[in-house]
Amino acid sequence: MGAGASADVQKQVGDASSADLQAFVDGCDAETKAKLAAAVSGGAAEAAPAAAKTGAAFGPVDTSALTIGTVEYDDAKTGLQPQPAEPKFKIALVGTYDTSKAGGGSDKLTNGHRFDTMGICNGFINNGMSCQPVYYTQDNHDAFFETLKQFDGVIVRANPGQIKGMGGDQKKFDDAMMVIAADRPVWPQPAIMESMGAKDALCCIKDMAFGLPDTLGYYTPEDMKTGFPKAIGFQPRVVKQNRGSAGEGIWIIKLKSGEYCSTYGEKSAADDDVLILTEANDSHVEEHTVAEFIEFCVNGRTDKSGEWKSIGTGKYFEGGREAGGQMVDQRFLPRIEEGEARFMMIGKELYRIEHYKYIGGVGGETVTTIYGPDAPEFADTKAKLMADIEPIMTALGKDLTALPLLWAADFIPIDGNSVPYVVGEFNCSCLGLAGFLNARGKDIESLSQEDKDMGQGMANRIAEAALAALTK
Repeated sequence: MGAGASADVQKQVGDASSADLQAFVDGCDAETKAKLAAAVSGGAAEAAPAAAKTGAAFGPVDTSALTIGTVEYDDAKTGLQPQPAEPKFKIALVGTYDTSKAGGGSDKLTNGHRFDTMGICNGFINNGMSCQPVYYTQDNHDAFFETLKQFDGVIVRANPGQIKGMGGDQKKFDDAMMVIAADRPVWPQPAIMESMGAKDALCCIKDMAFGLPDTLGYYTPEDMKTGFPKAIGFQPRVVKQNRGSAGEGIWIIKLKSGEYCSTYGEKSAADDDVLILTEANDSHVEEHTVAEFIEFCVNGRTDKSGEWKSIGTGKYFEGGREAGGQMVDQRFLPRIEEGEARFMMIGKELYRIEHYKYIGGVGGETVTTIYGPDAPEFADTKAKLMADIEPIMTALGKDLTALPLLWAADFIPIDGNSVPYVVGEFNCSCLGLAGFLNARGKDIESLSQEDKDMGQGMANRIAEAALAALTK
């Protein structure tokens, strides 16, 4: 901008009333507010914009330019505790807010925050750190990541599917987050979220004690055409698309004839063999031939795939492996009807075990039982998992420095195996904290004191682990 233009701007600003200036600032988007703040302060990112807001959510780092109009930030209404005057470390808790959905999404409270956000923030505050909730939208990308540079550490509480679902670009988000991770902790980093959360993580551990050697990864349609007939000819299967959500595209598959071979690879099912398929999202049942199922997975609804009841569209390889277009084929474990045990891990520590028993199928309601980390029912599985944390990370192509702050391994009971449970899934993207979980769609005050204490106890322990890592 030339000197003449600058003088014109100065005159316009000088002639404007305070009300006019305030109205202008209020009408700016988040990125423009951030630019104004930097300009007014001579480029200092820490300076507050003219319309800076106050409260625990906006300090010690000024995040007021990232506010969302439908989210409540008043301390008394959110339950966010005062930030420490001299925090040991400044932490950002990153979430997403889908402006296209009522209340920002189904994981939110009535105040617009995720059900466990304030609990986690308060856990850090209880441990002498500041922790501020900040929400990412595709419209505030640049200002958002400029603001993150002012924090000492970042906790990412955003599922990849949420960013895509609200119209954002997951790769753009991940690339920017890796820039932040270059010189400060980010829990979890996008790369480990992708490798641990991907369904083919099960392929990486298939030769470990709690893996299954007949677990197959299909990275191309040709892989599936070769591998699936052999697998379904051996035993019932669970075939999962990599990008499935809430059970959509996760199929429990059996041969209608029930005629399986006794040894894996002994025979392959024929194209016209009939399959009984149950989709995990709603437990509906369909019958299709092997050829029709493969066609649906590859090309979706076509003349060759026949008519499908699924709400999904198939085409699970669309976009190729780089875009998550892949599938995993794992042996069906009938004892899943007894439920599965989620080992909730904080770094290398087993914090507790959450056992889920499904009512009306895997896609239905659950009955949850909470066990302590030393529960005798799971002692052998715990010992094996603790010994294999580093080998698991190695199998995933990572080292222990990439171990998430909060992650889980889901175990399913099995007969005739060297260990009584095998891993059905890893998860580290956005695990909900039991206790707080019961407040989804409601108000935090709807929880019993027991639920609040349960959720806050875990949040405090997560913060303790983070403080130890930051201090080290």
